[in-house]
Amino acid sequence: MIFFWILFWIAVLWLGGLGFLRYVWFPRDPDHTKTEQDPRAIRAPVYGQVAYIKRVENGNIVTNKLGEQIPIKDITKEDWPTDQPDGNGWLIGIAMTALDVHYQYAPMPGEVGTINHFSCRHNLPMFDFWEYVRITYFRKAVQLFARKYTFENERQTMWINGSDVKVALVLIADKFIDKITTFVGSDLEVRGGSKLSFIGRGSQVDLVICGCPNLKIKVAEGQAVYGPLTVLAEL
Repeated sequence: MIFFWILFWIAVLWLGGLGFLRYVWFPRDPDHTKTEQDPRAIRAPVYGQVAYIKRVENGNIVTNKLGEQIPIKDITKEDWPTDQPDGNGWLIGIAMTALDVHYQYAPMPGEVGTINHFSCRHNLPMFDFWEYVRITYFRKAVQLFARKYTFENERQTMWINGSDVKVALVLIADKFIDKITTFVGSDLEVRGGSKLSFIGRGSQVDLVICGCPNLKIKVAEGQAVYGPLTVLAEL
């Protein structure tokens, strides 16, 4: 009988924990309505951890370790914007875990451009088990650049045109993603810090920044970021 009650309470706690994560923790929604509207400050579009910061030159991601050119199109699934002819810029990848806020926010005030969804036959996982434990519970850096899922998983690419810069948010789905819910449409004016979308469970958001040769990066790889509360870079 005692064994039965032990199992009973373990099951209750387990189900209660799952319910808390799904209906309370995942959809929590911090208030960012007072975000400063500075068009020259590029804020984090999500809560999470900076996975990598890479330079983009002539439409290719600059990397010394791999010894090869990686077209930025492999991530965005779109051609480089025609109004940014030099093909230069920055790529900042931010990993989201089950413990992070799951809304995405406008990194600066501007106008929403195109929003395109790219499906795939089978999403690959972002982490193995120990990497997931390391980044989620110990908040330690995990090297995620150029993992296979970065190029192959389902994603949504959303462009935003600011007064001084053009950026793209690339929402890359993890293996266990439920769906991406988008709250805005093309040609809509958005305030910096306003909600753009919501993605269930873990995922990754890559921020592509066009141009900006004098961009000042204000974060480092492995650093935790807190959505619009964190300035990623300044023009």
